Amino acid sequence: MRRTTVLGFNMEKQIARRRLVVAVYALLAALLVLGWFLDRFGVTGSIYVYFIAMFLNWKILGGYGPNGLVKPFNGKGPRNEPIPSNLMELELYRYGNLDPDAPDQYRNDERELGRRDRVHYQAYQVLAILLCPIWFIAQWEIRPVHFVPPHLLPILLEWIALPAVLLAVTLPQAILLWTEPDFTPDPHEEPEPEPIPAH
Repeated sequence: MRRTTVLGFNMEKQIARRRLVVAVYALLAALLVLGWFLDRFGVTGSIYVYFIAMFLNWKILGGYGPNGLVKPFNGKGPRNEPIPSNLMELELYRYGNLDPDAPDQYRNDERELGRRDRVHYQAYQVLAILLCPIWFIAQWEIRPVHFVPPHLLPILLEWIALPAVLLAVTLPQAILLWTEPDFTPDPHEEPEPEPIPAH
């Protein structure tokens, strides 16, 4: 974890991070239901829900951007560094964690890289399971079956595909926040000085 607060709430305890994950998914579920009732997952119901999930991911969960609780998975800092001068530097910079000038708070160590790979593996196992019903429904639309009414197939497809997309965006960070133990500061680290109160 890079930060320990979200909207002023302390996230050092595992229970607080678990509540945050539950709150994010409860909000996304409520938005899915609202999007369905609003326009049956038309433009408003699906596109806006997706962008809200991306915003929550970017500002709160992290992982794929410079903000949020989880450090960026690629180990790169914000794009304020100079452009690499040759193709070799560009390739090394592009394919992760080889940027020696990246700030320490963005660079991932071996433990963090291992956790990143493990949570992506766990998340995409869930997504692979969700791809099976999507494939079945697509096959049933091409070759209709008698035991599923034809008007039900697009509804089923929407109710499985859109949550799968939202999980693809947020699930690795959610697993990481859910499983990470309580944050304890390093005893060798110097404590930050107390802010001086303004009178």
